[in-house]
Amino acid sequence: MLVRRAAGFRLWLALLAASALAGCASPPPGGVQVVDRGHNQGSAPVVQRQPVRSGHYVVQRGDTLYSIAFRFGWDWKALAAHNGLRDPYLIRVGQVIRFDNRPTPAQPIASAPSAGSAPVATQPAPSRPPVATTPSTQPTPAPTRPPVASAPATTPVTPVSRSASGWAWPTQGTVISRFSSNGSLNKGIDIAGELGQPVLAASDGSVVYAGSGLRGYGELIIIKHSDTYVSAYGHNRRLLVREGQQVKAGQSIAEMGSTGADRVKLHFEIRRQGKPVDPLQYLPRR
Repeated sequence: MLVRRAAGFRLWLALLAASALAGCASPPPGGVQVVDRGHNQGSAPVVQRQPVRSGHYVVQRGDTLYSIAFRFGWDWKALAAHNGLRDPYLIRVGQVIRFDNRPTPAQPIASAPSAGSAPVATQPAPSRPPVATTPSTQPTPAPTRPPVASAPATTPVTPVSRSASGWAWPTQGTVISRFSSNGSLNKGIDIAGELGQPVLAASDGSVVYAGSGLRGYGELIIIKHSDTYVSAYGHNRRLLVREGQQVKAGQSIAEMGSTGADRVKLHFEIRRQGKPVDPLQYLPRR
């Protein structure tokens, strides 16, 4: 009888220890811990999308420093510094923009336009991937349009509600596609609407790109809001502002369309230091 009781007591102790170990189990192999940041309003999640770090790009008609940086995942300031470009950051057709660490040929300094102006594009051309061949020591110059002086846009301004961080919705409509933290998927949000519906600037800034040279975006506008933030508005039917113009939050910049898309919609992105962030973390709650 005593032997049976002792055996039963040992079995009870073993079960108790196993239960305690299960409650303190370590995470699965790899040590990955899932953290819900959905209610963290202090800072928006940033996509860890690395910029292109190899090869170079030859400037085409329609390019600006900002559109090249946007296309290849760079912060425009970092790309300018990497290539020895200085204010007013003008580039010209045939110029080499490097992404790797090879020496950059001395770049000619263009005459400075009036304060606040942006690089100006001529007719846009399809985007080209970076190449790894060695460029010529001097880019072949090509005629370009003279810089456009900075001036306020004259399109209508609609009163809009802004978030605490100063952003407003770029159009009315239902969000049909959300931001994805996977850099290979959606880098912004898609908003459904009607053909010709007004597209508005989401915050005050300067138009630094207006054209169709970035594949997959159709008729695109990029607005620089500060040294940190730019926003992008894609698939428009018609662009109402041009590069170098200053816009206010709520100002009409385009008409919604379906260029480069399978339906009428606005593709909207916010990029912080060149990296896509979730616009819904910045826009007012609906």
